[in-house]
Amino acid sequence: MEQILKKFEVLLEKEAKEEAVMFVLDQLQCETIDVLDLYSHVLTPSLNNMRCDLADKRICIWNEHVKSSIVRTIVECCFPYVIKKRDQINPKWKGTAAILCPPGEYHDLGARMATDFFTISGYSTIFVGSNTPYQDFYQAIHVIKPNVVAISVSNYYNLVATQKMIEEIRHSLHDSLTIVVGGSAFHNDTANKVSLVGADSYTSTYEEILNLNEKGVNV
Repeated sequence: MEQILKKFEVLLEKEAKEEAVMFVLDQLQCETIDVLDLYSHVLTPSLNNMRCDLADKRICIWNEHVKSSIVRTIVECCFPYVIKKRDQINPKWKGTAAILCPPGEYHDLGARMATDFFTISGYSTIFVGSNTPYQDFYQAIHVIKPNVVAISVSNYYNLVATQKMIEEIRHSLHDSLTIVVGGSAFHNDTANKVSLVGADSYTSTYEEILNLNEKGVNV
């Protein structure tokens, strides 16, 4: 695993998209790694460890977007392996999960990866994505009728929008709906932030998603 991570980080640092994508797909095809370990122990650490030593931070931001784009391509290519892993595990069907970001939140790669964790865990998943407009989601949610709503927040300043969104969802839907949150905005003082926005719990790993009960408490 460590060797795969190191090689992938080198390719990502070089922004070698074709090589990085093919390297990962080869590992999955040869079964030297499965999609759960790939997401948890290769892609996530690589994203978290991205750094830039350049003086011009505008170039740093550019590099970050390019690297994130490479990881997103890999994630989209992994969908057949996500379905294969789900079928191997054969989990009990748990209902529908809608995964989204609050208004103003444009970093949705973590949410996209979490969507595959929900799929493998036995949910029918709907990935809504970044910057979800309040009104559009509230109108659709009555049709979707999800069992779980997962909201990913990277920017601390979007917690207020998250709180408002959760209040509106609670007002619109039944009390048994599970609302979970994730993302780097919750990394410090997690319990208080989860309570502040009104969510049932915080999740950051496949195991935590797998072990959610019907009210979002990790068991």
